[in-house]
Amino acid sequence: MDKLNLPTYNFRLRSVQGKKEIFDEFRKKFVVLTPEEWVRQNLLMYLHHVKGIPVGLIAIERGLTVNKLKKRTDIVVYKNDGKPCMIVECKASSVKVDQNTFEQIARYNMSLKVNYLLVSNGLTHYSCKINFNNKTFAFLEEIPDFKTICG
Repeated sequence: MDKLNLPTYNFRLRSVQGKKEIFDEFRKKFVVLTPEEWVRQNLLMYLHHVKGIPVGLIAIERGLTVNKLKKRTDIVVYKNDGKPCMIVECKASSVKVDQNTFEQIARYNMSLKVNYLLVSNGLTHYSCKINFNNKTFAFLEEIPDFKTICG
């Protein structure tokens, strides 16, 4: 797998019937190791170990409905009270983060209405804060920590 712009973590890997799998510490099971999953797993570890987001407040591949269509977010971070506070969209490192990616996460946010969005391909990370009152957003210089996004 590609080297990412994130700290290096030790993962449990295995091969089953010719497919590589990675152990997801958050879902407590092995999942197929795709390039996007590699980014998700590394980003999950970073959010937990570096940004202080508790494991129990992270949901992976959460279902939601957008314009009557069933969709799934890559990662949603919740506050202690159970309200969502950040959506994370992961792309494979070979996928350029572009306007389509931002439109995708914005559509998800029509349903969840969180104040923080994060888009990453493992090499480039974009985080922004939404101000619903002013109907504006601002890109942040770094990925915010748990206290900032859910405080």
